[in-house]
Amino acid sequence: MYTGEQNPNFNHLIEEYAPLVKRIGHHLKGRLPASVQLDDLVQSGMIGLIEAARKYEPSKGASFETYAGIRIRGAMLDEIRKGDWAPRSVHRNSRKIADAIRFVESQTGRDAQDHEVASALDMSLEEYHTHLQDGLGSRLFSFEDLLTQPGEREGELINHDDSGPFEGLQSEHFQKQLAQAIGTLPEREQLVLALYYDEELNLKEIGAVLEVSESRVSQIHSQAAHRLRARLSEWVEQKA
Repeated sequence: MYTGEQNPNFNHLIEEYAPLVKRIGHHLKGRLPASVQLDDLVQSGMIGLIEAARKYEPSKGASFETYAGIRIRGAMLDEIRKGDWAPRSVHRNSRKIADAIRFVESQTGRDAQDHEVASALDMSLEEYHTHLQDGLGSRLFSFEDLLTQPGEREGELINHDDSGPFEGLQSEHFQKQLAQAIGTLPEREQLVLALYYDEELNLKEIGAVLEVSESRVSQIHSQAAHRLRARLSEWVEQKA
């Protein structure tokens, strides 16, 4: 592993990309509850940047900014998860929703509709939408979370070493499975994920694009997360 002394560009990389930490921190802060402090995100992000500067190998092909961005975001998410503010009921409901979606789709052979999932959960449609919104509002969703079973550490099922958060996402197999699963989502859910993660729009901005309320975007985003988890569950079970 590189150390600061071994990497002649270490100090230069830290100085040049420190503003990247703040940009990523501000972006994440806009998606999180007020209880999450920007200073805490920046502090953990700087640790990610330091690790990136130590371990970066240009021969791997990725630019430093791309590599550092992954490490910075990963370090911030890792810090957030240590203080997970979601009550246990939210985690239980999240798993129940994913299981209900999987059940309905196995029975019908098509995308599960909101009212069908609500019926499978013995809930009203309004209750179901409330649970969807609670799940998204209480904790940050990342693709790594899709592989976590109740009671496990985040990302525990991803095959990775101890080199830092999100290293497991380099798994070619996981990326292939995830891409295939995303491609099977309803068109509107695919669009919300693309706008949120690729275009980095916030929920209000996505709502303006889709001409729906911010709360509806929240529900669509959460449903996409649960649907992805349901469709990846078989792969996760094989990994266990």
